[in-house]
Amino acid sequence: MKYLILIYGNPESRAIWEGFTDTRRDEGFAYYAGLTEDLVASGELIATEALTDASMTKRVTVHDGQTMTTDGPFAEAKELLAGFYLLECESLERAIECAARVPEAEFGLVEVRPVLEFGGPQM
Repeated sequence: MKYLILIYGNPESRAIWEGFTDTRRDEGFAYYAGLTEDLVASGELIATEALTDASMTKRVTVHDGQTMTTDGPFAEAKELLAGFYLLECESLERAIECAARVPEAEFGLVEVRPVLEFGGPQM
């Protein structure tokens, strides 16, 4: 089954990251690279991406056939989506195990959501 691991940041986690030395930030990037390599090696990784700053967000709406965009971000919460991993795992428990390795699980928020697969077995 496919699972999406959503990685959220918040002002506190952002401040921690920005307070890191260049060396500590490089260690953080290396940690993520190692996690990604592990998920590739296990055959579970389908895709992963980090997202740009939330201020780069565009909200798209269509009214009466007219497409309109507005600058963002628009989340009504403290947490903003920062990136994701899309995995193919044997179980929800395995997806949760992978999500627990994401550093934001300790000082931000990480969410695991099953992917709705049309035409296949549903949860």
